Amino acid sequence: MTQSALTPADLRLLAAAGGAAPSLHNSQPWRFRPTPDGGGVGVLADPDRSVPLADASGAALHIAAGAALFNLRVAAARLGRPAAVRLLPDPADPRLLAVLDLSGPAAAGAGATAGATADGPFGRDLYPAIAERHSSRLPFTNRDVPEAVAAELIAAAHDEGVALTVLEEAGVRRVLEVTAEAEDRIAHDPARQAETRSWLRPDGGAAGDGLPYAALGPQDHDARVPMREFAGRPPHHEGPPQPSQRFEALPQLCTLATAGDGPADWLRTGQALERVWLLATVHGLRLTVWHQAVEWPDLRWRLRDPAEGPGHVQLVLRVGYGPPGAATPRRPVEDVLDPPTA
Repeated sequence: MTQSALTPADLRLLAAAGGAAPSLHNSQPWRFRPTPDGGGVGVLADPDRSVPLADASGAALHIAAGAALFNLRVAAARLGRPAAVRLLPDPADPRLLAVLDLSGPAAAGAGATAGATADGPFGRDLYPAIAERHSSRLPFTNRDVPEAVAAELIAAAHDEGVALTVLEEAGVRRVLEVTAEAEDRIAHDPARQAETRSWLRPDGGAAGDGLPYAALGPQDHDARVPMREFAGRPPHHEGPPQPSQRFEALPQLCTLATAGDGPADWLRTGQALERVWLLATVHGLRLTVWHQAVEWPDLRWRLRDPAEGPGHVQLVLRVGYGPPGAATPRRPVEDVLDPPTA
């Protein structure tokens, strides 16, 4: 027995969930297209919304699309529809990054509600966390993440084919040093600063994308935690920059790494990132993605722990307890959802 075609309301719910995913500079480089049979959704790259200097390989675009794909999976569970995923399904259409097939047998028996199946595929109902998930570039407390919670996050990433490593002190200090070096390079690169500046939104994000000044966060007063210094902070006539604050003495850092380093690996990383982030949100944890070092091939290589053998670090995550970050704007569903094809 196959499911009925997705209704317009189903498609809007799916696209809204997908569009809430994280992306570099909140560029939102995706589109969603109903499949011709009406029983699924394709996730397409939007290269016009890429960040080419910071993401020369296209990895960040694929990671963002993977995160959007995971949100689609969570939303599909909310609708009570089992999901089958195909990554890079059509070599002739490189923009088509994934297809989510929702036409399979019903996941729940007659009379079951959509909510009853929402936590089935993921162990928890992650759907409410989609709206609650925000980057927090604010100081965290010095409270450690419990080992049991860290183990859940590791397992969540593993289920998506990605290794999440919680770094010990030596690894944290290595990553801090490499990230600080990357941040210094970016600060002395006018072209990269201009690229970043193009995604800042002094109007608070009326365009539905980019980073409003409220979401940027302060710098560490003691210069120990290398938060990204976004170029083009507001001049005095638009409001003063946020004063520096004291961050945690030693941040809790994790890495997401894959054995390979191609488009499929990046898409899996995005799904793992969002699965970990939503689960962390359920546990009351905050998260910041540190992308600076992966923007430079030589520095990215130094992020890895040689003792762990070969692998490719895709992202660095700072996790902890603290205040939630400011929400970032989202493009309207009509802007990211293509109409069904005849």
